[in-house]
Amino acid sequence: MSYIERLPRMAVTALITLAMINLLIGVVLRYGVAAITNYMDWDSVPFTWVEEVGEMALAWLTLIGAAIGIRSRSHFTLHFITPLLSRSLRRGLDILNHLLIAGIGALAAWYAWGLCKLNWTLTTAGLEISLAFLYASALVGGVLIVIYALSMIVAPPPRDANAIH
Repeated sequence: MSYIERLPRMAVTALITLAMINLLIGVVLRYGVAAITNYMDWDSVPFTWVEEVGEMALAWLTLIGAAIGIRSRSHFTLHFITPLLSRSLRRGLDILNHLLIAGIGALAAWYAWGLCKLNWTLTTAGLEISLAFLYASALVGGVLIVIYALSMIVAPPPRDANAIH
């Protein structure tokens, strides 16, 4: 497995771990620490950052995961007509499919780049980091989708004729 395939998988694993730990911290802060500060009549502990970490982890996880799904051909497909077509027509349809996927990935990356530039100076309320970081998830995911979709065109077709997506 190449570096361009291994790194996104490691990132998704880290993001899932981060999301789970963040959720646990959020529950403890909301119900544990908040109850203690209310009981002791102390100032409340701000934990707005927990929601932002979860949102960012989910955005990055979703878009990188979508690209991984394209590379591994694990997205949902329906085969009504393709089994009836000749092998060359199925391959042509497969190429068209991956060109459309690459186009959508390129479109997502293009608009995400614009959003990154537009929101570069704006910061989040809790983490106080640039909003461009959030939109960069669509940029990275879009670029990975383009790379993976185009690599599926040059890759040899699956051995099973019905496995072409």
